[in-house]
Amino acid sequence: MIEMPLTDDDKHLIRILILSDIPRSVAYTLAFMRDKDEVTSVQIEREAGLRQPEVSISMQWLRRRGWVNKRNIKKEGKGRPVHGYKLSENFSDILNEIIADLENRIDEIRDKISQLKRFIR
Repeated sequence: MIEMPLTDDDKHLIRILILSDIPRSVAYTLAFMRDKDEVTSVQIEREAGLRQPEVSISMQWLRRRGWVNKRNIKKEGKGRPVHGYKLSENFSDILNEIIADLENRIDEIRDKISQLKRFIR
């Protein structure tokens, strides 16, 4: 399999996701998966440049949010099990959820600012 380096667009997306409080490994995983159907943990490790524990943690985080489905893939022989992962929602819908979370945080901050301003004399 040919490794596909991250594009400048991928890197920009990753930076913005990280600044939006998405964990670093999750940001890399989402950027990698956004245009793909199903990927394996091995592909994510190799092509997104993450280590196995990072992939596992990322997938747990994404599954808790309901953004990824996991499928066990049968393989011959011994070794670590292989899992297939697929976004359970359209990537744009995931981004809209992230945007909504950010907007809610902005509203909460504005509310706190407003409350604090009442104490200015």
